[in-house]
Order: sequence, then C-alpha cells, then structure tokens
Amino acid sequence: MTTLDYVILVTYFVGLMLFGLWISRSIKTSDAYFRGERKFSWWIMMGQAFGTGTHAEMPVAQTGVTFGHGFATIWYQWKNMLITPFYWLIAPFYRRSDRTTVGEIIEDRYGRRMGLFYSIFAIAFFVFNMGAMLQGAAKVISVISDDLLSPNGVVIAMTVAFIVYSFAGGLVAAAYTDFIQGMLIIVLSFMLIPLGLHEVNGFAGMKEVLPENFFYLMSEESGIDGFTLAMLAVNGIVGITAQPHMVSMCATGNTERAGRIGQTFGSMVKRMVTVGWALTGLIVAAMVIKNNVSLADPEMAFGYGARELLGPGLIGLMFAAIVAANMSTCSTFMVNNGALFTQNIYKEYINPTAPDSKLLSMGRYSGLILSLIAALFALSIKNVLHAFLFTETIAAFVGIIFLGGLIWKRANRYGAAAAVVLSIGSYYFINFQNTGELILVYAWKPAPFGWAMLIGFAAFYIVSLLTQKEDDEKMEVFFDKMRRKSDAKTLGPDGKLPLASETGDDLLLLDLAGWLKKERWQNFFKRYREDLVGFVLSWLLIAVIIFIAWAILQIG
Repeated sequence: MTTLDYVILVTYFVGLMLFGLWISRSIKTSDAYFRGERKFSWWIMMGQAFGTGTHAEMPVAQTGVTFGHGFATIWYQWKNMLITPFYWLIAPFYRRSDRTTVGEIIEDRYGRRMGLFYSIFAIAFFVFNMGAMLQGAAKVISVISDDLLSPNGVVIAMTVAFIVYSFAGGLVAAAYTDFIQGMLIIVLSFMLIPLGLHEVNGFAGMKEVLPENFFYLMSEESGIDGFTLAMLAVNGIVGITAQPHMVSMCATGNTERAGRIGQTFGSMVKRMVTVGWALTGLIVAAMVIKNNVSLADPEMAFGYGARELLGPGLIGLMFAAIVAANMSTCSTFMVNNGALFTQNIYKEYINPTAPDSKLLSMGRYSGLILSLIAALFALSIKNVLHAFLFTETIAAFVGIIFLGGLIWKRANRYGAAAAVVLSIGSYYFINFQNTGELILVYAWKPAPFGWAMLIGFAAFYIVSLLTQKEDDEKMEVFFDKMRRKSDAKTLGPDGKLPLASETGDDLLLLDLAGWLKKERWQNFFKRYREDLVGFVLSWLLIAVIIFIAWAILQIG
C-alpha cells in the first residue's frame, strides 16, 4: 500500500458517503425511504439490480473454484443464466402487488401467520447474506494487503459508510450509489486479466501448464454435469421469486418496463462479468504453477493474483472496487430489512396505528441494528461459496409457496406451510443421512436439493387439494391486481386500473393451471406481446454471452 492507494481508498469512502447524503436530502416519508416512491428510471434499475446482485464474495468464490477445477465451474454463478429470461416474466408481479415488502405479498396470498413466518425468514436471509459478503471481502483484503490492513478495520469502515448514507437516504441513496458502484464492480472483474495474461505468457502459456479440461465450457471434472446444472437452474428460478429484496429490484421503477429491464438486463451484465472472474481463476492457477507456490485455500486465489499483479494506485482502486461490491448490496439489504421489520412486524403486531413519521424512524433504526448483527455474524462463516449457495437454497424452498401461489389459484396456507416444513426438513434429513453429521450449512449437492424440492412441491399440491381453499373474495382481489397495468396514467371505465390484456401486458405465468382453457389462447400475441418480445430478446442475449465465453476459451 502506497500513499496513492490510501488516497484513492479514502476518497472513495468519503465521496460516496457525501454523494449518498446529498441524494437523500429529500427523503421525508416512509414510502420514499423504502421504495423511492417508485420513480426510478430503467438505467437506475439496471444499476441497482447489478450492484445489489453482485457481492464481493462472488469473484472470490468463482475465482477460487475455477482455480481448483477449471472454467466450467462458471456455472455455479451462471446457474441463473438459463433462467434469466424468466425475470422478464416475473418482474411485473411485484409492482402490481402495490406492496412494500415480499412479506406483505405473502400475507395477502396466505394470511398473517404465513406473512410473519416469511418476514422472520427474510430478516435471517439478509443477516446471513450480509455476513457472507463481509467475510468475502475480508478474505480478499487479507491476502492482497499481506495483513498490512486489518480486515476487520476495513469491514468496520465499509459498514459505517453504507450505514451512514442508507440510514439517511433509504432506497433512493442505495439505488443511486449502486449505479456508481456498479461501474467499480466492472473494473474489479476485469482489471487483473491483462496483467495476468502478460505474466503467464497469454492463453498459450496457460494451456501449456493447465489440464485440457480446465478450458471446457462444460466438464464433468468440474462437478457440473447436466443434472447438477438442471438443479442449479431450479434453485435459481424458484429461489429468486422469494428473495426478500425483489420488490426493490422489480417494483420501484417508474414503469413496469423499467422494472423488467432493470432486473433482467442488470442481471445480464452480471453474467458477462462472471466471465472475467472465471478467467482470472485460470490465470492464477497458471501463476502458482509458474511461481512454484501453493495456496492453503483456493478462495485465496483472487487475493493472491491481485497482490502479485497490481502496482501503486491499482491496489487502492482494487480495494475500492471490493468494498463497492459489498456496500452496493448491503445498503439495499439494510433498507429492505428495515422495511420488513417495520411493515410486517412493528406495524402489523406492535403499533398498527403508527403515523408515517414513526414508520420512517423505525425503518431507519431497525435496519441499522440488523446490519450490525450481520457484521457480527460474518465471523462464523468459513466457506463463502457454501454460504452463498446455502442462502439461495433455503430461499428456493420458500420460493415454492411464492411462485406456486401465483401460478395456481387453488394453493392455500396449509399447502404452503407443508411445503416449507417438508422441503427444508427433508433437505436436512437427506444430508444428515449422507454425511452422518448435523450442521447448519452443508456443501450444496444436486441430489439432496432435487429430492427436497420434489417433496416440497408434492406437499404443496396434495395438502392444498385436501384442505379448505382460501377465501374466494380475497383471492379475487389478489389476482385482479395481477391482471391490471400498475403504471397506467388513467383509470378504466370501471374506476380501476385498465386490464393489462388491453395493452399487450398480460402475464404469461399468471394462473398457469388455467392454460388448458380455450380463452387463454385467444389473441395470444396481442395479449402477451410485452412478455413474448422481452423473453425472446433475453434468450438471444444469453446466446451471445455464452458464445463470447466459448470463443475466449478457443484462444491460444
């Protein structure tokens, strides 16, 4: 670390806090704090989705697993690649709910008790994820600085920074700073590659010292076979629907299309930068062979490469990019955690008549306290990749009831409760039978996950059919919202928002069980135009990204 590195790092921290505080000066209501009054443009939504969905532990984990097993392990991060087009289809659900949190949507669909259960799960999800992010940053910082900078000291500085501007500005400050920090994350993802390629004599040099299977896009040696990929995709599509920050990601844009573009194409940017992380893993694998060194932990690979390759100034820029990857997510999570506690616990059970000023204050302070708990929790995490997959796996089990409740009207609270209990219970039972030990975080394996999901969906369907259905009137209100355009400027003749089918914005996934009815296929393209066009364009972009990755592996 040189004086220039310290200047860059301090300038980043101070500048970001001041920018966040400046952006937050107009926050006066709880809706502005929690949802930004749903006024974000599409480009802010893209930056928010990319920044929030990309954390410091991701390049650490991906570089580490590629370092050990080859490029095909990119599918651990690309597990959502093949389901990204479905983001275009599900994004409008959150905006049309007209809710502040996913917990409120669950309550509307299944009642207060399920809403409370979800809120407790969601708060734990945020705490666990924030802890994993902080631990990921600590690993990189420790190796890059060769213990010159205390990881705990940097984590404290990072925590203080995102708390300051998030406490003041809520989602508005988080979203705008996410856009800026997204640019730094892109720098983080690619800055080691040109220097590393020079160090190892390019792709030809790497291919001389690394096994041939390290350069396959798909490889059984990497542990990613077809079944594993399929289970990772299921994990992704079901789990993403129930992740508690989805309202922020999909429902805070100024239009439904802004939410679709943000979540879908912001995620596409992440799929592209993942290529940089995997390529960095190959470079470091070649470097350690060339330098005749060994790493005690594969997840030290990213930090080792940064320490060996970066010079004065670039070290400070790398540190800034690492903390940007964490702060962009932690700030959004802090606001969402405050919203969950305030809307789903404080307002629902403690003070139902609280004025808006009290809700705003409670959102700020509850988010602050829960963020501090997350920082303490980071100390218990040993393997960042396993922690990352664990949180998304548990979210997938909860996602059964969210996604299932949208596409099947007959689903009820009893089926939902059975699905969650039996899927999580069977997941732990199967892993315990396989390993002989009962622990909180198991290494992710496709078979236990697949069986648990199958049991969960079966319980959801069977128990819902055998028990009393939900109140028809409440269900009609819930699904009627989903059929109407939430960003319409004027009301229809019935005094309600116009039906989305009139503007080509009907939702393909809505009430999927009713698709055998003849009326579902009348004026098909006209009714589902927005879904169909965006869905196809998303698949084309995925093909381009996969082709780019394949073409890179052919070099040399």
